[in-house]
Amino acid sequence: MAIIQFPKDMKWGVATASYQIEGAVKEGGRGPSIWDTFSKTPGKVVNGDNGDVACDSYHRYEEDIQIMKELGIDYYRFSVAWPRIFPNGTGEVNQEGLDFYHRFVDTLIENGIEPMCTLYHWDLPQALQDKGGWDNRETIDAFVQYAEVMFKEFNGKINKWITFNEPWCSSYLSNYIGAHAPGYQDLQLAMNVAHHILVAHGKAVSKFRELGYEGQIGYAPNVEWNEPYSNKQEDIEACNRASAWFIEWFFDPVFKGSYPQFMVDWFKEKGAEPKIEEGDMEIISQPIDFLGINYYTGSVGRYAKGSGLFDHERVDSGYQKTDIGWNIYPEGFYNVLCYITEKYGQVPIYITENGSCYNDEPVNGEVKDSGRVNYLKQHLVSLERSMQAGVNIKGYLTWSLLDNFEWAEGYTMRFGIVHVNYRTLERTKKDSYYWYKQTIENNFFEV
Repeated sequence: MAIIQFPKDMKWGVATASYQIEGAVKEGGRGPSIWDTFSKTPGKVVNGDNGDVACDSYHRYEEDIQIMKELGIDYYRFSVAWPRIFPNGTGEVNQEGLDFYHRFVDTLIENGIEPMCTLYHWDLPQALQDKGGWDNRETIDAFVQYAEVMFKEFNGKINKWITFNEPWCSSYLSNYIGAHAPGYQDLQLAMNVAHHILVAHGKAVSKFRELGYEGQIGYAPNVEWNEPYSNKQEDIEACNRASAWFIEWFFDPVFKGSYPQFMVDWFKEKGAEPKIEEGDMEIISQPIDFLGINYYTGSVGRYAKGSGLFDHERVDSGYQKTDIGWNIYPEGFYNVLCYITEKYGQVPIYITENGSCYNDEPVNGEVKDSGRVNYLKQHLVSLERSMQAGVNIKGYLTWSLLDNFEWAEGYTMRFGIVHVNYRTLERTKKDSYYWYKQTIENNFFEV
C-alpha cells in the first residue's frame, strides 16, 4: 500500500451548473435560455429530456448544502443562470433572481463553504441568441454588463470568479459539431463564437480590475490529452492539432496574446480564420489570477488523411471506458497538467471539473459505484504526481455533486457522487461520496 498525501493547504470541492440542477425554469422571473429552446427541439436531447425540473435545486438548495457540509468541502463551484439576472439578456435586472442567489450564497457561507462562481456555463438568454448570439459582438457587451452586476452585487461574498466554463464546448461543440445548443454546424461561425467569448472573458476581467474588488478571477477551459500512436512526425503533428483545438486555441490568446500560428494556417486551409478587431488580443490577454482546468479523458491517436478536421484518428488501445464511453486515461491528466505548466508557466490551477459517468442505481439504499471510486483514485494519483513535478495545483473539485441533466444525453448519464431519483428527487449518497469525504478529512488516501 502506498499513501498519496496532499499538502495541508490543499482545497477540496464539488461542482455543478445552473441548467443541469436548478429546474424552476419559469419561476422567479427567469427568462428562457438557449438550452430551454434546444432541449425542446425534437431529436436534440436523448428521450426529449429537458431541464424544466432537473434536480429541483432551486427549491432544494438547503438540503444540497447540508449534503456538502457533511462532505467537508472547502469550495462549491456553481454557475449563475444569466436569464435569472437578465431575462432578456440585457436591460432590466431581475431582482428576484439576484435575491435567490443571495439566499443561496449566504447559506453556503453560513455552512463554512466558500462559493466559486461561474458566470457562464452555457445558458445564454434566448433573447440574445435571437439577435445572433455569440456571433454578434453586442453579446460581448451584454455579458460584461451582466458580469458587472454580479461583481458589484456579490462583492465581499464571492471571492472566486470564473468567467466562462469550457469555451470549446460553447463554440466548436455547439456551433461546428452541433451537438449542443444552439446546434449549428458551421466552422467559421464556431470560430467567431470562440473569439467573441474570449473577448468577453478579457473585458469581464478588465471590468473586475477596474472596479477594484478583492478576490480572484480566471476561466475554466476543458482539455484532453492526445498521445501519438508512434514517434512518426505525422502522428505527432496530428495529435498536436487535436490537442491544440482545446489547449493552444483557448490558452495562447489569454497567456500570449495571439492565436497559435500552426492552427491558424490549418484552419485557413479549411476555409475559416479568426476575425480579429483592433485591440481584441490585448483585451483577451488581461492577466488572470488562476486557471480552471476541466479534464475527463484522452486517447491515443495517429495521422489519417481526411479523418475529421485535423487528419487525426483515435486508436482504441484497450483503455477501460466509463458508461458514457470515454476512455479512463489518468496518465493523460498528468501529461496535460505538466504540458500546460511547461508552456504557460506556473499559473495557479484549480481542477474545476474531473469525474466519471457510472449509471449505478441504489440497492437497499446504497449505491455501490466502485468504478467512480477507482476513477477518482487514479486521477488523484496523477494530480499528486503533477504537483511533485512542479504543477501549481491549488485545489480539486470533482464533477459532480449530484446526478443531473447531462446536456444532450438528458438524464441517461450519471456523473454525481450523490444519486438523484428523477421521479421523487430523493438524494442518496454513493460510495464515492463517502470515499471522497474520507479523503478530504485525511488529506490523503491509500492505493
